[in-house]
Parts: sequence; C-alpha cells; structure tokens
Amino acid sequence: MFGRKKHIDKEIDIESTIEELQKGSAEAFHILYHKYSQQIFRFCLRMLGDSKLAEDAFQETFIKLFEHKKDFRGDNFSAWLYAIARNTCLNMIRARKNFEQCDVLKNIPTKEKNSDFFAKELIQKAIMDLPLALREAIILREYQECSYQEIADIVGIKLSLAKVRVHRARLILRKSLEPIAKEVYEH
Repeated sequence: MFGRKKHIDKEIDIESTIEELQKGSAEAFHILYHKYSQQIFRFCLRMLGDSKLAEDAFQETFIKLFEHKKDFRGDNFSAWLYAIARNTCLNMIRARKNFEQCDVLKNIPTKEKNSDFFAKELIQKAIMDLPLALREAIILREYQECSYQEIADIVGIKLSLAKVRVHRARLILRKSLEPIAKEVYEH
C-alpha cells in the first residue's frame, strides 16, 4: 500500500482531485486520504498526546472533510485540512475538562536518562505543557514542517503572530528543558 501511495503522490493533480471530490468521487477522497493521512494523524497525536484520542480526531477530520467537501474554496487544500484537524482537536481538548498537564521537572524518571526514548518523552511532555496556541504553532512548524504562512492560514491569524507564537514556544521549551538537558548530558 505504501508503494502505491508514492505512486499516487507522483501522479496527483491536487486541483482536479479536489474538483472530483466535490462532485462526490470516492476515488478522489481515497487519493486525498492516502496523501494526507499520515501527516494529519501525527498532527492529531501531537496535539492531543493520546493515541486513542488522536485516532478519533483523525477519523473525525476525514469524516468532516467528506461531509464539507463542497465548502473548500481557496488554493491551499492542505491548510484547510489542517484547520479541520485543528478544530477537531481543540473541540476534543475542550470536551476533556479533566485534562491534566504534567510538570516536566517534577516527573523526571530516574532510569534510562541516556536513552533517546527518555528525551522524546520529556520533549512531548514539555510540548503538552505549552499553552494551546503555542503548542499548535510549534507542532505545525517543527513536526509538520509547515511554513509560517501555512501556520497563519491554518490557525486563522496574521503571519507575524504565527512567527511570534513559534518563537515563544521555542523559548518556553528551551527554558523548561534546559535543566534536564544539563543533567542528562553532563552525567
């Protein structure tokens, strides 16, 4: 299936595929699903920090895509799809009123301090501790490799604010992870 995805990516004409989707083509939906599914799932997973919730958000995103296929108007389909995923994740976060944020510095495990897994886990916790607006900006920039303009389009903000949010997120992450990095890499 992954070999087919590469084949699809090389041949895809996004504009005509979207036009076919808007006419109700299941094949066009299938093509777009395979083109964007991995990126959207990873985005949902990073936004929610829980694989089961991410799977639900991912599925709901593509259901909404199909249900609102005729609403797309514009030239950046990817940004529109990310905006759907973003709004779905935000709704799930709002619905979870008992959402607990972890303090990275209080929950440092004593084992496996030199493993990549440990570092990834700490970074993920630090990202989840960020305010939501900064979290989504850093995830879109660093993990989804979106440009600042794409971030602005997805979130519905000005380009300058997208840059500020990414910058602030990086500063907070650097500050929160610095003591841990010193401890891990100096011992």
